[in-house]
Amino acid sequence: MEDIEIAREAKLKNIIDITKKLDIPEDDVEPIGKYKAKISLNYLDKIKDKKNGKLILVTAINPTPLGEGKTTTSIGLADGLNAIGKNAILALREPSLGPVFGIKGGATGGGHSQVAPMEDINLHFTGDIHAITSANNLLSAIIDNHIFQGNELRFDKVVWKRCVDLNDRALRTVKVSLSGEKNMTPREDHFDITVASEIMAIFCLATSIKDLKRRLGKIIVGYTKEGKPITCHDLKAEGSLTVLLKDALNPNIVQTLENNPAIIHGGPFANIAHGCNSILATKMAMKLADYTVTEAGFGADLGAEKFLDIKCRKIDASPDAVVIVATLRALKYHGGVAKEKVNNENEKALKEGINNLLKHVENIKKYGLNPIVAINKFTSDTDKEIEILKKELEGKVEFSLLENWAKGGIGAKDLAEKVVKICEKPKNFKPIYELNLSLEEKIKKVAKEIYGARDVIYSDEAKEELNKIRDLAKDMPICIAKTQYSFSDDSKNLLCKEPFDIHISSVELKNGAEFVVVKTCKIMTMPGLPKVPAAENIDIDDDGNIVGIF
Repeated sequence: MEDIEIAREAKLKNIIDITKKLDIPEDDVEPIGKYKAKISLNYLDKIKDKKNGKLILVTAINPTPLGEGKTTTSIGLADGLNAIGKNAILALREPSLGPVFGIKGGATGGGHSQVAPMEDINLHFTGDIHAITSANNLLSAIIDNHIFQGNELRFDKVVWKRCVDLNDRALRTVKVSLSGEKNMTPREDHFDITVASEIMAIFCLATSIKDLKRRLGKIIVGYTKEGKPITCHDLKAEGSLTVLLKDALNPNIVQTLENNPAIIHGGPFANIAHGCNSILATKMAMKLADYTVTEAGFGADLGAEKFLDIKCRKIDASPDAVVIVATLRALKYHGGVAKEKVNNENEKALKEGINNLLKHVENIKKYGLNPIVAINKFTSDTDKEIEILKKELEGKVEFSLLENWAKGGIGAKDLAEKVVKICEKPKNFKPIYELNLSLEEKIKKVAKEIYGARDVIYSDEAKEELNKIRDLAKDMPICIAKTQYSFSDDSKNLLCKEPFDIHISSVELKNGAEFVVVKTCKIMTMPGLPKVPAAENIDIDDDGNIVGIF
């Protein structure tokens, strides 16, 4: 049975019943239909003095084209915690339309571990990402109008990009202002996917409407000929942008197929952005339940690193347990087996691929945190391979075998019980770098400590940009944009057995997000569609039922 069919057969509760379970007053809940709602930010103020619950971070090994089931694990773990009598809640990112219609598909879990209503969440949901797209492009319109009306601020270079929440490689570089009207100066422009927009990052890092407006005003949109930065505040635009985002800033609440609460809010990519749901959602979840299960995008070298080095500084909290998700077939893929053969038993490749997993385990321990490995079980997995994995992990890290895709929360009870015990262990959290280091020192720390790189090589453009932003970016964290498929910056270098360098192609100050984006090699902030996009299989039947979303 397809995920969408399983989701459609589930008996969902009215969203008000879900919020009542959390003791949220109806006055602070704004239903959007029967199964979705927004929670007022005023409610977070009301509960700000409540004690935080335990925080559980779900991450993974470097992903493969096969998928490791990180979101499915997060949902299964939350259901599993509730199944063993714990009060648990989810805090996840919103799916982007780019992957939904592209290569990756939806991001609402799978099998019997899903959040619902699945179709709504994967498509327009509550309109948050559309609001971010509109705010981003309003700023672009204001910039070009300012230049048309006489360019009082003396723009010499525009660095702000337009965006759209789709994979559209044709928009990576475009020409604008081609109408031929007087004062219209043609120029080269660019598009990012919305989830890579600085406004998405700001949205997810803002702690209030006031903080959102402050951060929007700080966005650098261009430079004068003398190199002086021009900001959104200089254009008097932050107020109108905030108006577009004010309702979106209220966190969204839905439910799992087992009727457990899930807050889904914000959705930056982790290979080209910081990869975590909103701070507001995480803070609210930690006040509402004894255990909050949250997720960081892609592998632990990307999403978890950014969660721990960027987000944890902002929420003044750190995970009490870290779940690292893998599959046996993915481990064999990272051991050198072609994806067409990963279902075949291969002891040598499995042992080789375990090195990728163990590097992620080692990295989490470097932060002073306690990890556990969760293996999503497939029917092709053999008892022999599972025993090999257990033996390789014995004495190095806790281990759990998952069957929640097929069984729901009860298939994750073992993981839930072990995570509860880990949450009681002492931790000694420390980010991988201090904020007072230079930008180059921060980059080198992540490259060497987390990726295992030999050195960092900078392009001339990156060196020039570093010098330009050094004073403005003082004490800011870094957000490295890198391929998700490898510890290196080469997506084909899966084993990383030979010494490798990290190549920095460009650097961008995200002044409103208050971090520095460091791009490696040819990383793209506007993905393209694959040869056969998922969009070809998405349809609607004569009865109005959506099919093909997975």
